[in-house]
Amino acid sequence: MTTHGKVLGKRILLAEDQQDVRELTKLLLDMDEHIVTEAVNGKEALDLFAPDRFDLVITDYLMPLMRGDELARSIKRLAPSEPVLMITGSAAELGSIQTSADAVLNKPFRFEELRQAVAQLLAPEPA
Repeated sequence: MTTHGKVLGKRILLAEDQQDVRELTKLLLDMDEHIVTEAVNGKEALDLFAPDRFDLVITDYLMPLMRGDELARSIKRLAPSEPVLMITGSAAELGSIQTSADAVLNKPFRFEELRQAVAQLLAPEPA
C-alpha cells in the first residue's frame, strides 16, 4: 500500500548487530506500519529468510558471523528479485566491495532518507 509517496505495511527483515541502531530503525519502520523481523547478524537473517516471506531485506554491512554483502549475495541466490537495502557507516570501505544490494544508505541516516529508500525499492511500477 502506498500513501503520498510512502510505502506502508510491508514485511521487512532487518539485520543489524548494533542493538540501538536496530531498535531505532525498527521504530522508524513501525511508523509506516511495516512488520519488522529483527536479526542480530547476517547468519541469523539468512536462517530467518525464505522466498516470499519478506518484501524487503535491510542489512547492515559490518556484522559478526556474516557481513551484509555476503547476506545480500545469499538472499539473491535464493530469491533473485528480493530487494536488498544495505545500510553502512563504512561507505568508503563498501565502495571497493562488489555488493548484490539494490541500494545503499549511509549511516547516520534521517527518517525521510530511510522512507525514500524503502519506497524506491518497493513502490509499484507506474502502469
